[in-house]
Amino acid sequence: MTMDLLAMPWLPAPGEDWRSRAKQVDTSNKPGAAARELAGHALDAAHSRLLSRRIARAMQSGRPLDPLTRLRLAVLSSATFDFIADALPAAGARHGLAIDLHIAPADTIEACAFDPGSDTYAHCPDAVLVLVDHRWLGLASPRLGLSPAAGVDAAVARLRGVIGALQRGQINLIVVPTVAIPPLGLFGSFDACQAGSVRAQILAFNARMVELARDVGAVVLDVAALSEQVGTARWFHAPSYNLYKLPFLPAAVPLFADWVARLLSAAQGKARKCLVLDLDNTCWGGVIGDDGIEGIRIGPGSAEGESFAAVQQAALDLKARGVILAVSSKNDDATARAPFRDHPDMLLRETDIAVFQANWDDKPANLRAIADALAIGLDALVLLDDNAAERAQVRSMLPMVAVPELPNDAAYYPTLLLAAGYFEAVGFSDEDSLRSASYHANAQRVAIGAATGDTGEFLAALGMIIGHARFDPIGRPRIAQLVNKSNQFNLTTRRYSEGAIAAIEAEPATYTQQTRLSDQFGNFGVIGVIIARLDTAGDWMIDTWLMSCRVLGRRVENAMLAELVRQARARGIARIHAQYLPTAKNGMVRDHYDKLGFARTAQDQDGAQSYVLNVIEYNVSDLPFHHQPGADVQA
Repeated sequence: MTMDLLAMPWLPAPGEDWRSRAKQVDTSNKPGAAARELAGHALDAAHSRLLSRRIARAMQSGRPLDPLTRLRLAVLSSATFDFIADALPAAGARHGLAIDLHIAPADTIEACAFDPGSDTYAHCPDAVLVLVDHRWLGLASPRLGLSPAAGVDAAVARLRGVIGALQRGQINLIVVPTVAIPPLGLFGSFDACQAGSVRAQILAFNARMVELARDVGAVVLDVAALSEQVGTARWFHAPSYNLYKLPFLPAAVPLFADWVARLLSAAQGKARKCLVLDLDNTCWGGVIGDDGIEGIRIGPGSAEGESFAAVQQAALDLKARGVILAVSSKNDDATARAPFRDHPDMLLRETDIAVFQANWDDKPANLRAIADALAIGLDALVLLDDNAAERAQVRSMLPMVAVPELPNDAAYYPTLLLAAGYFEAVGFSDEDSLRSASYHANAQRVAIGAATGDTGEFLAALGMIIGHARFDPIGRPRIAQLVNKSNQFNLTTRRYSEGAIAAIEAEPATYTQQTRLSDQFGNFGVIGVIIARLDTAGDWMIDTWLMSCRVLGRRVENAMLAELVRQARARGIARIHAQYLPTAKNGMVRDHYDKLGFARTAQDQDGAQSYVLNVIEYNVSDLPFHHQPGADVQA
């Protein structure tokens, strides 16, 4: 068996009735849900085009597309994008987005970016994808003369200019590519060593591109990595480029669209958070209830055992970068836990698992229990399960849970799990690496709460320490991550890239506040964000207020407001205005400002609410926090 990732084998094949169902998406009662379910299949270009057009019809009709989140995307491409555009809305639905596309004419990148009156800006995009290749960048020919670095410098400067123009046009999310390397060179293996060869130039450009994106706050679409997965000899398809100026193999269009969609989804805070593992024949070979610890296959000594060890290692690697691990197994609890405790070749241990569900309930019930225990949505879960019947049941009953298809050979499980892009990221912070430990610490907090039975005593017993400060470069990656991932405790759900956060930091009239929390069990890091802008009347308008759901019920919001009021008084601000803008996920904070003592001033028919707080009259109540030394001081 070989594994061709071009066909997206982690997705189930569309059934015989797929086309007839796709043709009804725009007229169905819930077009967004129907589109998401149909998009969760391995779609070729024709399937993708059909579904994308039906999504576009539903969008044009003005019908709600819940649970999909609408994203206006403009594309500036050096080559033909029409074929990709046909697949992108379908891929977006797979990753929770309703993509509203504007495609600029091919090879008009600079004309559109530098013209504030262009159609690109008229589309009011939430994001812009800039797609260029080695030809547009002037890296298609070798430079073997005296200045081989000049071509790379010019390419970087050209793209930097485009990014700068888009940022001046108030584009918050800019996606820029690395560049695929053509497979053939002048020198063979020596191409990588020879300065000025096409390979050496593109390798240097890609390294500089990553640095540039980090410096300006853009997001990188790693086209070079994608082309390597497909194979560059397949990726570069001369007939398609010569005929249509299509930059790569037509068969790669659905996979390329999926890569774009998963990256945009991650930037919108929609990446999955938790990997749920089945056990028998998923984490080890055999059935623990029948074979016993001595009979299961795991670890060195056999190809099968090493395959399952690789599955466990992939899970541990994901945990190290912040993915929560859980178990859902049809087993007796003690029997299922025994290998984690006693098998010498097990890589996973009980302490790696945040929630352990081993019982005889069905998988959907256990997945609901896991989501509830972790206080995350079902759409944050990925289930890895070798049993085809279990996979089908979960897909049918819980279509929001991601369930990759798996072949008979466990050696392919890690490849498929990682290739699917469920845990796509646009950043990585210290808080990410500590997330799993945080969920274990939370279990200890729950135990204290159960022992005290009194909310006040519980909060006091935690020994909480809180600190507030302006945005700064140290906190910036985590702040940007919270801004782009927080969906539930988020009053306006405005998204800002890391670069946009840096720009906000530098605005002298804008108030910024990052709130950190720790207790006797651990450090949560940055868990709250406020951005308030000065309006024409000299009042503050809260642009953004969000919190991590991990600290709900601790009165953190009261402490954040107390600091906001303190800073407003110090600056002579008399009133603080605020809004609640409803989304499909933030209903939990509908009464946030009411509970904090703001006066409601307006409410429209869509549920949006406006508020005001009199700073002078506000009384700060006693709160169960110690204050972090050196914090709570803002210039």
